[in-house]
Amino acid sequence: MLVPVTFADGFATTARVFTFDGLADGREHVALGLGDRAEAPGPGACDRDPTPTRLHSECLTGDVFGSGRCDCGAQLRESVERLDASGGFLLYLRQEGRGIGLYPKLDAYVLQDAGLDTYEANVALGYGEDERDYTVAAQMLGALGVSRVELLTNNPDKADQLRALGVTVARRVPTGVHLSDANAHYLATKVVRGAHTLDLHVQP
Repeated sequence: MLVPVTFADGFATTARVFTFDGLADGREHVALGLGDRAEAPGPGACDRDPTPTRLHSECLTGDVFGSGRCDCGAQLRESVERLDASGGFLLYLRQEGRGIGLYPKLDAYVLQDAGLDTYEANVALGYGEDERDYTVAAQMLGALGVSRVELLTNNPDKADQLRALGVTVARRVPTGVHLSDANAHYLATKVVRGAHTLDLHVQP
């Protein structure tokens, strides 16, 4: 199914949307085929070379409402344009709040306003620092015929989990640094606590 995609700044493209049955967590995750991956796939079409791929965890506040507390919406916008240019897949994963859900994420925001960082707030609510599991991403890639990826991410855990699940990560390509006064502490904490590869000159 082809879907026109347009962002608030006017960038527009067309994506082929892929749905899946029998994923491990039973949720409704989707993949967007962009650029030459928006064409109808043929046998073996996706595995000649590492396929540019982005695993993007759902962020209602950032992706939809443009929240400045994180860089999620900006990363989504950047990734769609880059994958459209190169050809690739964006896997949109229903893992709000690093896997804890929307309402707990909003509760975590309250704790962050009281002084905890984004990881500490999740733990204070009784969750792990990051509860995301990329088993479904590996299943989705398998269904798409992709076994080797060029992974668009700053997060080494995504690459580590995919490799453990049998997906070859040929290389990891960082996204840009979408820094603002509102998210500087959040981004710095991701670098210090999550080993994200962001070139920052700020302290958490």
